[in-house]
Amino acid sequence: MTEDGIKLTDEQLKRRKARSLAIGLSLAGLVVLFYLVTWLKLGAAVLQRPL
Repeated sequence: MTEDGIKLTDEQLKRRKARSLAIGLSLAGLVVLFYLVTWLKLGAAVLQRPL
């Protein structure tokens, strides 16, 4: 049994790659934003506490 599957055109592959890149950059931006907001709310002194 052979499966042909779906063949995407070059334009569809290009758009998929651009969409994936946009989603990845958005996710990375959210991670940085959450990190900065957490750091600002806790303050810099949180790094100087005893473990």
